[in-house]
Amino acid sequence: MHDLGFTYLNGPDIDGLGLSDDDILAAVERGLVAQGRGETVIEPRVHLEPDPAFNGHFNVLRGYIAPMNLAGVKIVGDYVDNYKMGLPSEMALLNLFDPRTGMPVALLDATAITEMRTGALTALGAKYLGPKTARVLGHVGARGTAYWNVRLLDRLYDFDEIRVHSRRPDSRQGFADRLSRDLGKPVRAVDSWQACLEGADVMVEASRLTQPEPLFRTEWVKPGAFVVPYGTMSAVELSLTDVMDKIVVDDWGQCKGGKLGSLRAHVESGKLSEANLHAELCQIAVGEKPGRERANETTLFWHRGLSLSDIALGHAMLEKARASGVGQSLQYA
Repeated sequence: MHDLGFTYLNGPDIDGLGLSDDDILAAVERGLVAQGRGETVIEPRVHLEPDPAFNGHFNVLRGYIAPMNLAGVKIVGDYVDNYKMGLPSEMALLNLFDPRTGMPVALLDATAITEMRTGALTALGAKYLGPKTARVLGHVGARGTAYWNVRLLDRLYDFDEIRVHSRRPDSRQGFADRLSRDLGKPVRAVDSWQACLEGADVMVEASRLTQPEPLFRTEWVKPGAFVVPYGTMSAVELSLTDVMDKIVVDDWGQCKGGKLGSLRAHVESGKLSEANLHAELCQIAVGEKPGRERANETTLFWHRGLSLSDIALGHAMLEKARASGVGQSLQYA
């Protein structure tokens, strides 16, 4: 029996790699392009809810990217009350495998990967569907993925005004302060959904609701806006899709099924179906479908989160770690 091992990258290892914003965006876009070219396999995510009393669940995401020669499985916990214990709401592990043999290749702390790849997908949605020039961003939600939404969108647009809101005043102010420091510009915490979103060029809803509640009003969406609702529980009105010229998702297979997701009621009521879905984002990335075509086009991008984004970003981190001598080699057999 040969000595078999795999690479382990923990949280400090990943922090130390120092991937730039452009590195993160490029890695996730490579996954999108592979998806658009039919070089991937995506299995719809599944959920494990150990006990409703725990107010949380696990998401299990699975996929394969042929050009990267990797299959991957990510398990991420999503626990709303973790802040009370000083823990992130989402903690994750990404397992990467050789798709030809099943041999483990790497195990990565995927908490930061989850946050970064979510923000990257939001920003790539804006690249293809958002206004050419956007001056105002309204962002609801302050969990880990929210930071990378704002940071990577600002990388794309360099906004004149950024407004943020979340349910807890201490959370939203701390979020605004962190962004102001890291982006080198004022970020304003506001005390209501309306003050945050109304009239913004780019509107992102990443809330942490415990049950569906229509807090995002359709009337706040101006013509030409780009809207990204992706909370686990729906925070939008059924009428939201009525004002959209184009609706795009990351993967229709996982968007059309399951009980969670911001547009679940729209799918179940027939307001969103294959008949009126414009495209998956990967189809736009490879030129199969058009992205934004007019300045006054109002567009919506709903992403549930792709296993492919995790695998692509994990691959980029693993490559940089190998080149830098970062990480631990663990014995497998």
